[in-house]
Amino acid sequence: MASIDQSRASSKGFSDISLSFSRHPVTNDVAILVDEDAIKRSVMNLVRTKVGERFYNPLLGSRIEDQMFEIAGSDAAMELEDDIVLLLDNFEPRVANTQVKVVYPMDSNSLIIEIGYDIVGITAPRQQIDFILQSTRI
Repeated sequence: MASIDQSRASSKGFSDISLSFSRHPVTNDVAILVDEDAIKRSVMNLVRTKVGERFYNPLLGSRIEDQMFEIAGSDAAMELEDDIVLLLDNFEPRVANTQVKVVYPMDSNSLIIEIGYDIVGITAPRQQIDFILQSTRI
């Protein structure tokens, strides 16, 4: 297991703005997401970003939506799992010990993605994100 940089391990917390741009009821400022919620949103944004979609960083993103129409098989699932793990290792320094499971349900035109990770620098239980991508084509 890789050692964790001590400067990263002593964080006091994380925060990001909410992409819904909703207002905080007391301060009327843009609402923020903190700790687990902020990192969960970041992980989801990274995974849902298409490769080449961000102009100044063409390597950022995953090919998850391109995999929707692949023939279901263990090779395609393992390749996508490895891509997501590599993406999070390279672009989300707040997570560690990332595990990804991709399932292609038969005859459903969908993908089931399960992502598990530990948050670096704060005391939090292991995080789990589960979501289903479904095709909009018929």
